Amino acid sequence: MNTAIFSDFLYLAENLKTFCLKFAQRFMNMEQSQSNKANKEDLNADNSEQMPIEEENKGTEDVPNTDPIAELEKQVSEWNDKYIRLMAEFDNFRKRTKKEKEDLLKYAGEEIWKGILPVIDDFERAIKDNNQTQDITVIKQGFELIYNKINHTIQQKGIQPLICLHQPFDVDTMEAVARVPAPSEDMKGKVIDELEKGYKLQDRIIRFAKVVVGE
Repeated sequence: MNTAIFSDFLYLAENLKTFCLKFAQRFMNMEQSQSNKANKEDLNADNSEQMPIEEENKGTEDVPNTDPIAELEKQVSEWNDKYIRLMAEFDNFRKRTKKEKEDLLKYAGEEIWKGILPVIDDFERAIKDNNQTQDITVIKQGFELIYNKINHTIQQKGIQPLICLHQPFDVDTMEAVARVPAPSEDMKGKVIDELEKGYKLQDRIIRFAKVVVGE
C-alpha cells in the first residue's frame, strides 16, 4: 500500500508537469489561431457581408458551443485536487514510516531482553539458595543449569558461538592476542588457546574471538 501511494505520487507529478507544458503550448496555439482568424476576417469582410443570413446561421449551428479556456481550467482544477489529496496521503505515509522506524530502533532488543529476564530470575534464586546450603555440588549444578539456559536463549535469537580452538587462524573471525611456539608441528598456524569466545548473529560476526596462535 505504501509503495502504491509513492508510485501514484510520482505518476501524478509527472503527469502534472506534462499537462502544464501542453496547457502552455495549447494556449499559445489558440492565441496564434485567433490572431490568424482576425486577419482572415478582415480580408474577407466584403464577401461575408454578401452571404445569405440562412447560410451564416446554418454554419454557426454546426460549431459546438465550447470554451477551450474553461475546459482547460476545469482539467487544471481536477489535477490540482488530485495533487493535494495525494500529497496529504504521502505526508501521512512519511510520518507513519518515520514513527515505525523510531519504534523499531527504540524497541529492537525487546524480544532478547524478554528471554534474558528469566535467567536473571534464576540467578536471584540461586544466590538466595547458596546462602542456605554448604553443598558445593549443588551450587555447581545450579550454575551449569543457568549457563545452559542462557545459551539456549541466545541461540534461539540466532546467536551462535564461533568454533576456534585447534582451528586454523582466521583473520575474518579471530583476533590474535599472542603468538607462542606450537607444541607440535601440526599446530603451527592454529589456535592453541581461546581467551575470549567469539559470536555471530546469523551470518554477521558480532564479536571476534581472542585467541593464542601457535607458530
